[in-house]
Amino acid sequence: MKRARLAGETELHLRDELIPLWPGRDHLVGGERLFVRETPAITDDAEPALYVHGLGGSAQNWTDLADMLSHRLAGQAIDLPGFGHSAPIKRYTIPALAQRVAAWITYAGRGPVHLFGNSLGGALSVYVAATRPHLVRSLTLVSPAMPFADVRRSTQSRLLPLLALPRAERIAARAMASMTPEQVVDQTAASLWGEPDSVNSQRRAEAIDEMRRRMAVPWNSQAYVQTFRAIVSSFVQAYLPGSASLWRLAAQVTAPTLVIWGKQDKLLDVRMAPQVAQTIPDSRLLILDKVGHVAMMERPAATARAFLGMLDEI
Repeated sequence: MKRARLAGETELHLRDELIPLWPGRDHLVGGERLFVRETPAITDDAEPALYVHGLGGSAQNWTDLADMLSHRLAGQAIDLPGFGHSAPIKRYTIPALAQRVAAWITYAGRGPVHLFGNSLGGALSVYVAATRPHLVRSLTLVSPAMPFADVRRSTQSRLLPLLALPRAERIAARAMASMTPEQVVDQTAASLWGEPDSVNSQRRAEAIDEMRRRMAVPWNSQAYVQTFRAIVSSFVQAYLPGSASLWRLAAQVTAPTLVIWGKQDKLLDVRMAPQVAQTIPDSRLLILDKVGHVAMMERPAATARAFLGMLDEI
């Protein structure tokens, strides 16, 4: 593990104003509908990249970072099954979701890619990088959902009793139905951002539109609850014998890796950051102050500079 090097700010592709969300479309991959947004490269020699969001997120979480890197990367961001615009699947597990990520890279024929993952997407990216190394050129992990034993370190621990209840999906659906999309988005920002008041009004409006649409689909709560169960299950497996441990898989990653963590992360304790970076052999670590769980949204420029610093080394 070493300290991440930051490229100069002049090396970023910067705009004077925020851009709208990148367009996307449905693809049929292995008989399943997957929605993918495209950030076209502005140079001919850009390398392929894939961005994978966290639990409850969507491809639009990567809008600004993908734009800042569009002179070096031709970006694609997927909506994981059951989230964003993608169709649900029957079984939500870490291996099953990681297989969908790998299947997309293979289907698109763009590998190996620079793979970015946040939270759940970080765990899936570790799984793909360890089990399909030929698909991954580099790995960037933003507060990855790696297992930890003390659940009190996460604000999500309050939801754990829900998983033990029968028909938890219906309970979650009723709870969400009692809230407006605005309330859900603001509550989410309070949990995810280090400084929630800094959320841009345009991005907040886009998130509200996305949440309004998502709350109208019948599988919304089911996808969230079952995927949350999958994360908890992966935490338990990490401390049992066998090859399914995400920590054992992380130790097998050979791709150059960047680990980024917000010092004010309320979901995953920043004290895990050095452990993640030390476990992955070729790693760099960046901890950002006044940042929470979604550094690529809160500090896209710092995230982009750290990635470019790694890219210039490999």
